[in-house]
Amino acid sequence: MSATDVRTAAHELRVLVYSDDVTTREAVRLGVGRRPAKDVRIGEWTECATAPAVIEQVDAGGFDLLILDGEAVPYGGLGLCRQLKSEIYECPPIMVLTGRVQDGWLASWSNADAVVPHPLDPIALASGVSELARSRDVG
Repeated sequence: MSATDVRTAAHELRVLVYSDDVTTREAVRLGVGRRPAKDVRIGEWTECATAPAVIEQVDAGGFDLLILDGEAVPYGGLGLCRQLKSEIYECPPIMVLTGRVQDGWLASWSNADAVVPHPLDPIALASGVSELARSRDVG
């Protein structure tokens, strides 16, 4: 295997995306795509529509990255992020989706590792996922 092959396959991620809205989950998957960067590839997506399902999945382990919708109801992704960061040993990096740019302070409160505001920008999503993959050296 050449150095280029190693570099391009360096980060294969198992990603969980949470939103009560199926169109938001789909927008995240399509925005990030299968290969958000040359060296980052999404190996598997897991979708959750409820906070209890997220907690169950994360407790089971195996995820490299979580993407949580801060606008989800009745349990928003910001509060869920804070809970997971407090309760899960070695919690995977978490990207939160906020309702607007001005909600960045809420993302800080939630202990999120990255934030992308609505409306979702595919470039911001892919860039955020790639940066988190590289910074945590997951894969």
